[in-house]
Amino acid sequence: MKKLLLISLSALLLPACADKNQYEQTVLEQMQLEKDVKDYNLSPERMAKCIVETSSSHMPGIFALDPKRLTAYRNYTKMLTLSSSQDPKKTLEELRADFGSPKDLAEAHTNYTESMMDCFSAVINESEETKQEIK
Repeated sequence: MKKLLLISLSALLLPACADKNQYEQTVLEQMQLEKDVKDYNLSPERMAKCIVETSSSHMPGIFALDPKRLTAYRNYTKMLTLSSSQDPKKTLEELRADFGSPKDLAEAHTNYTESMMDCFSAVINESEETKQEIK
């Protein structure tokens, strides 16, 4: 019985981890292309991790494996890859439907953008403090 429960739980957790990992990978790709990350010599990996953590705290769902949160990870990933879509107009319409409304899509985009700005500030301050400690 315990083995069956463990197998069932594992089957549920693997796709959940994949959704979050895909979102984190997409954010990392965005940060590797971000000019400010290069200009300030910031770690794209550190920025991506910070953005995922910060934006996740404002996503639907109570905890990381909540089905609403997992759907949000997929939707945010799709939102970030909109510009590389074969048919951006169709994808935008799908995103509006996936998020529930154009307003909800705008709020998700705002969440991502604010998370990115907060992380820029935090990571830059962190690097400045490290430079001060070295001196």
